[in-house]
Amino acid sequence: MATTTTKIGFIGLGHMGGNMAARFLAAGYPVHGTQRSREHAGQLIEQGLQWHDSPREVAEAADAVFTSVPDDAALEDVASGPDGILAGLAEGKTWVDVSTVSPQLSRDLAGRTDAQGASMLDAPVSGSVPQVQAGTLTIMVGGDEAAYREVEPLLRELGTPNYVGDNGQGLALKLAINISLAVQMLAFAEGLLLAERSGVDRQRALDIMEASPIGSPMLRARASIILDPPAEAWFDLGFMHKDLELALATARELRIPLPTAERADEIIERAEALGYERRDLAALFQALEQMA
Repeated sequence: MATTTTKIGFIGLGHMGGNMAARFLAAGYPVHGTQRSREHAGQLIEQGLQWHDSPREVAEAADAVFTSVPDDAALEDVASGPDGILAGLAEGKTWVDVSTVSPQLSRDLAGRTDAQGASMLDAPVSGSVPQVQAGTLTIMVGGDEAAYREVEPLLRELGTPNYVGDNGQGLALKLAINISLAVQMLAFAEGLLLAERSGVDRQRALDIMEASPIGSPMLRARASIILDPPAEAWFDLGFMHKDLELALATARELRIPLPTAERADEIIERAEALGYERRDLAALFQALEQMA
């Protein structure tokens, strides 16, 4: 069982990864980390993070290695080569990838990890920066169950972990959840725009819609920012577009229809073309206003 003497490695210290690393540091774990720019990790280093110059060095120093990177290309980049994670993983270590990437790539990397006597878990999370900071993420885990049990206490520092099944299945479930997030946000934005253009006060409409049966936890969490999204996104439209593309690609492999995901993907792509790529998902309302 993991204890605070368990050495944690963290590769990718952006909004999500950086806040996860900060939670581990606050809980007393020794944390080793790296990302592309040391400058952006300054605050974590001040909090006690031990900086390394490559993913390989982090993997060599840690008992459990976490990765939080944006996409398939970034994950392959930090995994492979002489300075990659796989070059530093020793037998018995566990690699926990909390990124949202394609299940196919994750299964491939898990196979390469297994060949070295180590274990890899896909552990994508549902939630944004506020949930990371509060330790209330929902975590879906795929991979070897014994490896999961070893790192489960670490995952509980971040939220509620749920063992799903084999490698790639945690990611499949995360993509399933993100379809609903995108479609919910789009439908809410559409309804709010309809109410406003019908003459209803926008704030009143938003408050009543939020309190109605359609006010899901995700919508309630974003209600305060829908009319004025923050400059720093919790989860931006570019990432949501990437996740919908992954879901649609997976659906094509499985030969199943995802009609609402296709429509949400189309609208988000249009929003990106209008300059909303790095705006929060809540900015879909503003994008629809502009389209109107």
